[in-house]
Amino acid sequence: MRKQAEDRLDERAQRVFKLLVEQYIAEGTPVPSRLLAAQPGVEVSPATVRNILAELEAQGLVRSPHTSAGKIPTNQGLRFFVDSLLTVEPLDEARIVTLRGELDPDLSPKELVASASKALSHLTHMTCVITLPRRDQVALRHVEFLPLSGHRVLVILVLNDREVQNRVIHTERAYEESELNQAANLINREFGGLSLIRVREALLDSMQADKDRMDGLMQTALDVASRAFEEDDGADDPGSELVVAGETNLFEFGDIEQVRRLFDAFSRKSGILHLLDRCLDSQGIQLFIGEESGYQVLDDWSLVTASYQVEGRLAGVLGVVGPTRMAYQEVIPVVDVTARVLSAAMDRV
Repeated sequence: MRKQAEDRLDERAQRVFKLLVEQYIAEGTPVPSRLLAAQPGVEVSPATVRNILAELEAQGLVRSPHTSAGKIPTNQGLRFFVDSLLTVEPLDEARIVTLRGELDPDLSPKELVASASKALSHLTHMTCVITLPRRDQVALRHVEFLPLSGHRVLVILVLNDREVQNRVIHTERAYEESELNQAANLINREFGGLSLIRVREALLDSMQADKDRMDGLMQTALDVASRAFEEDDGADDPGSELVVAGETNLFEFGDIEQVRRLFDAFSRKSGILHLLDRCLDSQGIQLFIGEESGYQVLDDWSLVTASYQVEGRLAGVLGVVGPTRMAYQEVIPVVDVTARVLSAAMDRV
């Protein structure tokens, strides 16, 4: 599509089209031919501009929303504009410094993601979506077991050095504090530093072994640990893997019904997560305009994403959802830099 449009449109037609898209992005209204003819550098009559617009419409790059109105770019036209005519300026240093200040490496990974989502939403005035680091990169650093009344045990998990989770589990019998301390020491010695997924796999392998040959300490450790890690980090709840910020910004760009459908998608989250997962293994900026996402609820919106890393490995995806007429030249560098700053902050953690 991009090559075909470049081949078929001469330099003057591309210039008129670029001016039309920029005017539409700025104002959000159809652009009349007389306005384009008056722009510096066009230097042709309104009649000639109308002929150019007719050619652009035949190419599927613009359309008329009303019979007597001017033209607006189609999603296909916006794609051509972004791929061929867009000039992206680097983000100014002051905004980068501000962003680095908001992503404090003393925060836990979840807190960093939450801060990044708020910062990105604030910078773009759009809705931000970020996936939490993949579960294969959430590592167990330390675990403690404390006895509670009845057959209950308090589990304290330290993950990735800074994140602490507390949960209460129910066991088959009551345990003495000394038993739980020994079990925790065994788990920390055998599994400390492994990802939670690897810990679960190792526990399952151990539980399938011959229990008659296990000593009492190992059986105690397996009984308690298997319950402590069976719901390690919300793996069965896709909503726990996604952070959304700035949802109300969408009201500036869409009608109530469009925004309602998107709000519903954010609340369910599984579809958005599936789409973001597709972006995870891609380097650089990924851009979906309208129907390109393959996710119907985004047919009237654009999504700009970038992946972030932890210690050089792809860990998650962040992005912004906004109108198809978003200022791509401004949004793209903000998304790109936020992903890089978040990666750096994660590494410092």
